[in-house]
Amino acid sequence: MRILCLVSLLLFFASPNLQAQKTKPFNVVFYNVENLFDTLNHPVKNDDEFTPSSEKKWTAPRYTTKLNKLSLALSTAGGETLPSAIGLCEVENRKVVVDLLKTDKLRKGKYKIIHYESPDFRGIDCAFAYRKKHLKVLSHRAIPVTLADTSRTTRDILYVKGLAYKKDTVHFFVNHWPSRYGGQEKSEPKRLRAAYVLRVEVEKIMKRNPKAKIVIMGDFNDYPQNKSMTETLSATPNPTPSRPQDLFNLMSAGQDRGEGSYNYRGNWGMLDQIVVSYPLLQASIGLIGTPDCAQPVKEEFMLYTNPDNGEQKPNRTYGGNRYYGGYSDHLPVRATLVFVKKR
Repeated sequence: MRILCLVSLLLFFASPNLQAQKTKPFNVVFYNVENLFDTLNHPVKNDDEFTPSSEKKWTAPRYTTKLNKLSLALSTAGGETLPSAIGLCEVENRKVVVDLLKTDKLRKGKYKIIHYESPDFRGIDCAFAYRKKHLKVLSHRAIPVTLADTSRTTRDILYVKGLAYKKDTVHFFVNHWPSRYGGQEKSEPKRLRAAYVLRVEVEKIMKRNPKAKIVIMGDFNDYPQNKSMTETLSATPNPTPSRPQDLFNLMSAGQDRGEGSYNYRGNWGMLDQIVVSYPLLQASIGLIGTPDCAQPVKEEFMLYTNPDNGEQKPNRTYGGNRYYGGYSDHLPVRATLVFVKKR
């Protein structure tokens, strides 16, 4: 898939009308980092299981190991350069994101961080990191997702508005929608609610500017073909000029090919997705993507191979209280975008 994406971009930039233009990389990566907690016990958070005295025995050496492994995964996910923008979920607080970005492989990116404490009952949040030379942030805020069951809380949606290379306005949304715990029928209404909240925000932007460039990323806990994505969010595999309000799900084709960012009982699925507005694919100047520019980043070192049957799945940190010492139970996903500027 990575080869197809690069070929598509090369063909795009080989066109005569772009010969007199300069391009710069702008890779976007999203990663569910599987419970990135520090080792401290915070009284107001449900983090007791991630402390040295817990059954998980979450110690400083294990924390450092996880940071270094996530750093390797993220730096690899960026391709030839470090990612311009990174969306994260399952981070406990701002401190763990700071520690992650201070690791050897990410430090040279000189990332800035946007993070809000969310009301999630487990104490996990979304975060956004960006390279200052690649993105100038204009505004940001947390968008609450309120559920019908007020006894349960979920993650806010993180919104960031910025200028790619100080020139082109782009809107980012980082998501971590409610899980499938309890089964699809019971849990789906929660994700439909999250999708509705996000769609309202998208339509506000499109109303102000029908040509707005929007990048939506996250662990949606639904697949590209589920109702929350196709109907409520209007993220389709085939947007058309006659429906410019539709969004384009960059991961749909990969899902159809059997690719995925998460493995459930031996089956790969695309829970982690990157969705964009149609103008991002139509543009010839500024930030640009192609329909096949996104895919999971599936490197051997991120995978566990079952010695009995050869099946592979993401090499996770824990299985229950059993420590495996891996990276995450998800793979990162990447969109290979570029910034085009006239000479």
